[in-house]
Amino acid sequence: MDLSVVFLGTGGSVPSARRATACVLIRSGGSRVLVDAGEGAQRQMINSTGLVQVDDIYLTHFHADHYLGLPGLLKTYDLLERQRPLRVIGPAGLIGLFESLRRIFGRLRYEVELVELEPGEGLEHDGFEMRAFGVEHRMAALGYAYVEPERPGRFDVEAARDLGVGDARDYGRLQRGETISVNGSEVRPEQVMGEPRQGRKLVITGDTAPSEMTRVAAHAAQLLVHDGTFAVEESARAAETGHSTARDAALLASDAEVDMLAIVHVSSRYNVSRVLDEAREAFANTVAPRDFDLIEIPFPERGQPHLVPEGARQRPEPRAEPAPITD
Repeated sequence: MDLSVVFLGTGGSVPSARRATACVLIRSGGSRVLVDAGEGAQRQMINSTGLVQVDDIYLTHFHADHYLGLPGLLKTYDLLERQRPLRVIGPAGLIGLFESLRRIFGRLRYEVELVELEPGEGLEHDGFEMRAFGVEHRMAALGYAYVEPERPGRFDVEAARDLGVGDARDYGRLQRGETISVNGSEVRPEQVMGEPRQGRKLVITGDTAPSEMTRVAAHAAQLLVHDGTFAVEESARAAETGHSTARDAALLASDAEVDMLAIVHVSSRYNVSRVLDEAREAFANTVAPRDFDLIEIPFPERGQPHLVPEGARQRPEPRAEPAPITD
């Protein structure tokens, strides 16, 4: 199953000509999950992947730079005659926020399910779970961990043949954990199956100061997407506002033993390369994605995550939406 993270908005609270506000798309097999929907989220899609018919939208918290793109996206889906339900997930207060936003987007002709999560709760998806964890910001806020289940080990065909297993149907039974009989002898799955293989994990923090819960949630993740708003010189300001310096994020990534760190939400007052250099002093495999970059995450045994510049434009979504309704 292919897994990639598309960066649609990587800027800080104030958008710039090159960086929109917070918006990240997870593409996992056929599933599409949006984490935050900053101002212009739908336009960022249109300018890169094409308008994505997402299955779920997760909001990390309710500062405007993380949800202002939601009303426009919801209304556009309605104008495009979306049929399938949409689920919107966030911390406590989501239902109240949504009622306020309804004055903007009006009645929708498709079902929208609202789910308020507490830290430690999660939702099952096709082939993965999204788990919420508490972060440290100026209001109730959540980070989210995308977690795949452990996978069975590799099937050893030679070992099976040595044990007299030659029927492909028996291969399948053993892979499903069944014990079979061959010439009067039992063959057990553990005789032909390798050690279970780790699933993938990626973690998106939203806005946060460095926190122990993030370190725990991100342990051994393939990718950590972390707030890197400030340079080291403004560490006190970061603490006051519930944000992190890029170096803070890097130190946490090192402690959590992640494979790659992606810093986002960098303040527009900085040249991003400057804060990236500060982060790399603490954790070498740090990147600062630009809008429309993509990070591919292979299974752990197949290599490390890697950044694809402009990857969202190189690998667009299949065009499936109907033509828009015109006035």
